[in-house]
Amino acid sequence: MASHMTSPSPVGSFDHALLAHGPSHLRSELVDSDYSHSSYSESESTAASSVDEMRTHRPLPVGVYVPTVCFFEEGSEDLDVDTIAKHAVRLAQAGVAGIATQGSNGEAVHLTHKERKIVTSVTRKALNEAGFSSMPVIVGCGTQSTRETIELCCDAAHSGGDYALVLPPSYYKGNYNPDSVINFFEDVADASPIPILIYNYPAAVSGTDLDSDAIIKLSAHPNIVGCKLTCGNTGKLNRIAAATQAATLTDSGSGFMCMGGSADFTLQMLVGGGSGVICGLGNVVPKACVEIFEVYRSGDLTKALKLQQVVARGDWAAIAGGIVGTKSGLQTYFGYGGFGRKPLPRPTQEEAEKHAEAFKEIVALENSL
Repeated sequence: MASHMTSPSPVGSFDHALLAHGPSHLRSELVDSDYSHSSYSESESTAASSVDEMRTHRPLPVGVYVPTVCFFEEGSEDLDVDTIAKHAVRLAQAGVAGIATQGSNGEAVHLTHKERKIVTSVTRKALNEAGFSSMPVIVGCGTQSTRETIELCCDAAHSGGDYALVLPPSYYKGNYNPDSVINFFEDVADASPIPILIYNYPAAVSGTDLDSDAIIKLSAHPNIVGCKLTCGNTGKLNRIAAATQAATLTDSGSGFMCMGGSADFTLQMLVGGGSGVICGLGNVVPKACVEIFEVYRSGDLTKALKLQQVVARGDWAAIAGGIVGTKSGLQTYFGYGGFGRKPLPRPTQEEAEKHAEAFKEIVALENSL
């Protein structure tokens, strides 16, 4: 198959992509965009969204990627840009390979387009200023229409994002024909100024579950460079990784990134020829998630298995508690996290204690590293 190594986007440059594909109203917005939000303004984001950065994208190394939590001010629910920035740097310092904004953990569905741009720009700027300018940022861009998804991809590029993570549409699932979802991804990939990764997460899209044949077919597109399999199907991951010659810890292969969507099958992913994980648990315990990679790399499979067992139990705390539990765990053990935007509930004291107990073992591992 065609190589997915670190080539520039096939459109050649960000500016040409917008002129050729971007919606007309978006082209003008990207010239005169207003990022101001509370104390954060676009003038502060120069390092994050320069024209030079938008012309190319940073490579995706094999490893752990964290879909970052979004943080809000107490009471007003405005974006807490200081905590967003500090959290991104904490993850980078823990050794993760990259960061994803606007995912489920990032409450993308609770954010306006303007807020999405701010979160990505703040994240990119914080990483640059902390010495992590080479760390890639993936941006969740999936929505229901092809047009809006392309718009979000353009916003992501303008805000300093390197890649777009795209869910399949699902609202009108009953009206789609067999080619609708394939055409959706191809149309988005044709127009996006940054490469895209396919996000297979059936629970979030009315049960739509892309099979390995569909993802392998889409992988032939030069602007589709990977996938995230939150379906948890290791057989599907094996088939896609083999067919695409996916990057692994020991072989860069074609450069295609075949990634798991949760920390609880990190080791299985590595053994099966995968390229990494994009895991929400990493918000709480990034070092523990990275440690499985390092131990596996060293060849100590027995130790890696024991670590995976602890991480899997910790991941269940994150999965069962959702974003409410993840933020609660962050608040209890690391002193920040806060609450989700309404209508997400705030945990009671009893619920917070249960979340803390569920994370206790994995946080102990984190603190030992």
